[in-house]
Amino acid sequence: MSLAEKIPLSREDYLHGEASADFKHEFMAGEVWAMVGASDTHVTIAGNLFFLLKQAFKNTPCRTYISDMKVRVEKADAFFYPDVLVSCDSKDRDNKLYKQYPSFIAEVLSPSTEAFDRGEKFNAYRQLDSLQHYWLIDSKRMLIDSFTRQDNNDWLLHSYSDPDETLKLPDLELTCSLSELYEDVIFDRD
Repeated sequence: MSLAEKIPLSREDYLHGEASADFKHEFMAGEVWAMVGASDTHVTIAGNLFFLLKQAFKNTPCRTYISDMKVRVEKADAFFYPDVLVSCDSKDRDNKLYKQYPSFIAEVLSPSTEAFDRGEKFNAYRQLDSLQHYWLIDSKRMLIDSFTRQDNNDWLLHSYSDPDETLKLPDLELTCSLSELYEDVIFDRD
């Protein structure tokens, strides 16, 4: 018995296939995997964050995108669909298929993706010179791990868990409470 050989997919073939695919796929170094559906909690959190960011960036050069916009991480040879992203870079305006210069990315964690979002995906995202903030938002309880790029290119972690605590993205001029982000969320009981 022999195992079938994995043949890596090129970026061009991935993008061509993605243009007509019935569901989304992420891509990294020739490997492709399908995205799974999201829970009510996941969608509500992502929607709340999108709304807060969209309102904050009204009449600014910044654009906010939700889960159907890809991010291209050239140095990692990857394309991902973050739950929410913000790009303030004019170079991203003309590219309708994906963004390459996000300043903010958020992933809402689910049990099946948490390890990847915290590990390999964050390693890839850190290679984006434009990225200043990466949020990992828990979907089981009120908790956000907020990573902020420092001047020395290290990442500072601040965790938010108090519903009245103010979430801050100073360079993007966003402030909101944790409870606003989790508005209308009903956590599953395990």
